[in-house]
Amino acid sequence: MGVNTMMSITNLASSVRRILVEKKQGFDLEAKHLKSDLEESLNIDTIENLRILNRYDIEKIEDEVYEKAINTVFSEPNIDDVYKEYVELSKEDRVFAIEYLPGQYDQRGDWASQCIQIINEGIRPIINTAKVVILTGKITDEQFKQIKSYCINPVDSREAILEKPETLEVDTEIPTSVDILEEFINLEENQLKDLMKNLGLAMTFDDLLHVQKYFKQIENRNPTITEIKVLDTYWSDHCRHTTFMTKIEDIVIEESKYTNVVKEAYDLYLQSRKNVYGETNRDVCLMDIATIAMKELRKIGKLEDLDVSEEINACSINVDVEIDGKKEEYLVMFKNETHNHPTEIEPFGGAATCLGGAIRDPLSGRSYVYQAMRVTGSADPRTYLEDTLEGKLMQKKITTQAANGYSSYGNQIGLSTGQVTELYDEDFVAKRMEIGAVIAAAPKENVIRETPESGDVVILLGGKTGRDGCGGATGSSKEHSEESLFTCSAEVQKGDAPNERKIQRFFRNKEVAQMIKRCNDFGAGGVCVAIGEIAESIDINLDVIPKKYEGLDGTELAISESQERMAVVIKKENIEKFISMAREENLEATHVADVTDSKRVRMFWNGKTIVDMSRDFIETNGVKQTTKVRVKAIDNIEINNRFREKHLELEVDNVMSLKDRFVETMTDLNVCSQRGLVEKFDNTIGGNTVLLPFGGKYQATPTQGMVAKIPVLNGETDTSTIMTYGYNPKIGKYSPFHGALYAVVESVCKVVTIGGNFSSIRLTLQEYFEKLGISEVKWGKPFSALLGAYYAQNKLGIPAIGGKDSMSGTFKDIDVPPTLVSFAVDTVDAKQVLSPEFKNSNSTVIMLSTKLFENKVIDFEELKKNLSKVTDLIKDEKVSSAYSIGYGGVCEAICKMSFGNKIGFRFNESIEIDESILFGASYGNIILELKDDNKEVLESLSGYNYKILGNTVKEKSIFIENEEIDIDFIYNKYCEVLEPIFPTRVESIKEKIETISFITDTKGCKSGISLASPKVFIPTFPGTNCEYDSARVFEKAGAKTSIKVFKNLTDKDIESSIDSMVEEIKSSQIIMLPGGFSAGDEPDGSGKFIATVFRNPKIAEAVNEFLTKQDGLMLGICNGFQALIKLGLVPYGKIMDIDENCPTLTYNKIGRHQAKMVKTRISSNKSPWLYGTEVGDIHSIAISHGEGRFVADEKTLKQLIDNGQIATQYVDLEGNATYDIDFNPNGSTFAVEGITSIDGRILGKMGHSERIGNQVVKNIIGEKDQKIFESGVKYFK
Repeated sequence: MGVNTMMSITNLASSVRRILVEKKQGFDLEAKHLKSDLEESLNIDTIENLRILNRYDIEKIEDEVYEKAINTVFSEPNIDDVYKEYVELSKEDRVFAIEYLPGQYDQRGDWASQCIQIINEGIRPIINTAKVVILTGKITDEQFKQIKSYCINPVDSREAILEKPETLEVDTEIPTSVDILEEFINLEENQLKDLMKNLGLAMTFDDLLHVQKYFKQIENRNPTITEIKVLDTYWSDHCRHTTFMTKIEDIVIEESKYTNVVKEAYDLYLQSRKNVYGETNRDVCLMDIATIAMKELRKIGKLEDLDVSEEINACSINVDVEIDGKKEEYLVMFKNETHNHPTEIEPFGGAATCLGGAIRDPLSGRSYVYQAMRVTGSADPRTYLEDTLEGKLMQKKITTQAANGYSSYGNQIGLSTGQVTELYDEDFVAKRMEIGAVIAAAPKENVIRETPESGDVVILLGGKTGRDGCGGATGSSKEHSEESLFTCSAEVQKGDAPNERKIQRFFRNKEVAQMIKRCNDFGAGGVCVAIGEIAESIDINLDVIPKKYEGLDGTELAISESQERMAVVIKKENIEKFISMAREENLEATHVADVTDSKRVRMFWNGKTIVDMSRDFIETNGVKQTTKVRVKAIDNIEINNRFREKHLELEVDNVMSLKDRFVETMTDLNVCSQRGLVEKFDNTIGGNTVLLPFGGKYQATPTQGMVAKIPVLNGETDTSTIMTYGYNPKIGKYSPFHGALYAVVESVCKVVTIGGNFSSIRLTLQEYFEKLGISEVKWGKPFSALLGAYYAQNKLGIPAIGGKDSMSGTFKDIDVPPTLVSFAVDTVDAKQVLSPEFKNSNSTVIMLSTKLFENKVIDFEELKKNLSKVTDLIKDEKVSSAYSIGYGGVCEAICKMSFGNKIGFRFNESIEIDESILFGASYGNIILELKDDNKEVLESLSGYNYKILGNTVKEKSIFIENEEIDIDFIYNKYCEVLEPIFPTRVESIKEKIETISFITDTKGCKSGISLASPKVFIPTFPGTNCEYDSARVFEKAGAKTSIKVFKNLTDKDIESSIDSMVEEIKSSQIIMLPGGFSAGDEPDGSGKFIATVFRNPKIAEAVNEFLTKQDGLMLGICNGFQALIKLGLVPYGKIMDIDENCPTLTYNKIGRHQAKMVKTRISSNKSPWLYGTEVGDIHSIAISHGEGRFVADEKTLKQLIDNGQIATQYVDLEGNATYDIDFNPNGSTFAVEGITSIDGRILGKMGHSERIGNQVVKNIIGEKDQKIFESGVKYFK
């Protein structure tokens, strides 16, 4: 076997060390997944073997540190093989390597160097990472090219050179000045047009003329390139909603059966305008139509809860939160955000920063974001490479990578994602839809909103600035073709969630929040918009902005959209205090600008003024644009089109049985199961989730919205928020007016069936349309959609108080569906919240219906009457479950209600039900499962439009006419459809397994130290996100807690953090390592950062004393368990070197994050942590992890069992330990969920026992409290 020489060239002169790390057989999930992905997607069947190696090039590291880091940071001896410098290959192997483009954020390299800094005398080494792919098998050159282009997305990555570089230090040219556009003010029109093209400006030509006139007549000078770019960014649609502000001059609504209502709505709108503004000549524009209902309701005093201010961070409402029986004033904020363009071209980073950006809006309003929703639009993901448009990624790749990106950001920052839904329509091939909606809250007294005054200062907080996202705002406002996709690379950003988490913690501190007068997040447009907009007159010093790397010029610093940054205005006297409090949270804070009274925006860089413009000119927002609008006549609308489209060809010989029709409906892409997608997203963090996304004994009935208790720092509350969405892409394609109207109706009905009240709902809208250009017919689409939403708001008496628009959904000649998504928010007492799964067999089930008029518009008067009735019935506890009918009609509703508890249903024999309602979309119809004594309920419904559909039955089947449909049969069909895209199953594990019971008489064991309330030390590392939840349950159990943030911005920070940890350990009785993503769980493995800190000699010594002399207890949950096992603290009881025989935790068998409830059984009573339980007790516990698979060899396993060190096992519904992935989510050996040290004082477990509380996860039954925290406290009593 010949050795390929190229890979083994070692550059001896180089000061760079190279390590290649490969997962051992059985752990190499990523390589296996890529192999099968290439086989499926590219139809290549000759790949015999595929290997993936992570390559690290390292410079500036001490020899001894390097040797130590190989087995603790870069690899783990029990799951990785390490090759130093090179790897031997055979002649026929094909090799390529992938790395990020320069300037793209590399989370793996960054966090690896932060880990090593701790052991490298405080110096951060330079680390470059790449992924090496080695292929064996008969692969042609053409196929190899195909494989490379499939694996490398040129927007953010490139093929890496295989040779090792001499040095990693980059010689950057340091720019010293920015260009002045000579002759600009004297250019002729055609020269200006050329300039516009050369600079790639997004503004209109009229805007550029306007700029020329300003510099010529008012400033009497030529502008700098920075000034032009800043204006281009400022005036982009993304920042300024130019489209929405365009003046609509001439409106034609063609007459037809379905558009006359558009005319009626327009006349109503004109009346509302009169009510709000009086006689006025204000422009009619899309923005006005979008906001008029809110203004009108406020004017007549119907909107008392709206929080009004000059700051526009997010929609804000005032809510009275009942905490321990007392009312406190809170602000609830919510916001929706799209990232359609970046996600289309770089799905992972695009979707991650979609959520990051959505979080920063309410966060800049000083509120704590506690729940997110994700609604996306895609074309059919089950397509092949040959179906993919030139210049685009495969739909499957976009949809799976985007889900990974969004979930990775949410899971890392510690945000519960309560609802995830993807909608499918062939027209989303033009551009994907990626919406993130978030909800947040804060005590009202924390939010001080004051107008910045001259003398105030602006602090830049958070991440450093790089080249990523230069031109993102203007890029997302342009339409695209394949050439443009290639030139956008610098426009996409990467997220770094652990950094944003720090800002969340910082702003949650009342003292910090109350110093803030105003805050802007760095969304679109970077420094120039975030800081430039924060005050009317401002001087910005670009020299002090912290940079990711050298070589950025003034223009790049002004417009870069690097993530995780905030601009905050505070009083001058608070500078020191504010910055030092930020440092305590490990946050970089820099004084970058001053508020003046010059009425100008000025930026200084390198001793020069590079921007100096008047606020008045900037605020003109360019030249006012005008347009005409024409709404085309519509001759046909199908609301229940799902049903119609399918059956045109079958009408003739109507042979399909009802059973077949049920299967056909339940396997429709827009009805079928998305469990494999939804369960990638943590849905229980915060311990306030009221409804899990899937409910019932089998976790199989999807909820129709998300509910969470408002997060309060001290005390308990049941005050909760509900959020739902409404949208059906098919209706809008017939009529944007009807599409939007039904989006509002659907979102409102869902809130009501969960337990909300329609009259207190507040909406926020998301519009997504094609590029409108100057076509009046295209303008007619958003025009009529906004009128449809306005009409629904007007009739229901509820307003949209916010929204977001994206107006660039065009690729060549394909346009996205005309889209308006409605998000509805309401507050509710958690005790009243209902989940949709059937609860009892033999309940009467009714459908409350609302009629449609001839023009396919719903009867709003009847709808309001019905919704109020449903609210009363739920309040009076007459209803066990409720479902708002949607896309798949009655069939979808009944099946989904049946799945959760496998309770069957029998349709009434005599029922008259239109097939279009049975199988087609219908909105405004609600199904209710009534409780037993329903006689008076039915009497109270006389005069309402309802039918008794049938009743629930014990049999696990649905009976209709003379057919029987088995629930398991249809459930399996429903799950199969998207299984290839979002898998939920793995190859079944055949190994032997037993359910363990280890009982000893340790019950009376107590600590020698007796304390009324022991102290719990909860260290918080970069990426930790369960510290609040952990502290809360310990405090409730009677302990005192101390959360300390580990700081690592400088070597001094590291030193002081280590010293303070030692002090904390000495003065504590319990050390709790909470969950999270230690340093983003990089490099490629969990808990490494925490383990590196604990291996510090001072800390290791303190831990040793803590365990041997102080009789201390340790608990690690999830990420904390991962750290304990990587230190040897479990199962060995001490910090030690790990070798290949030690047990470990590795990636879940399914190769993705898993988030759900599992059942675990207590296997041993040895540990003081489990004294509150008996062996054999079974609990329902939340899990959320990507690396929870416990692995140990037979010898170790036998020892652990014999010693009683296996604390808990995953069990099935019968209580038996199992390898079935439905119950053992990660494929753990012997179904191990938690283990202890030999004496039981150290416990590590994957399940989040701390995520418990009143009304939490109420759609899953079972005891959830393992009394772990009380037991730990009792040990010291």
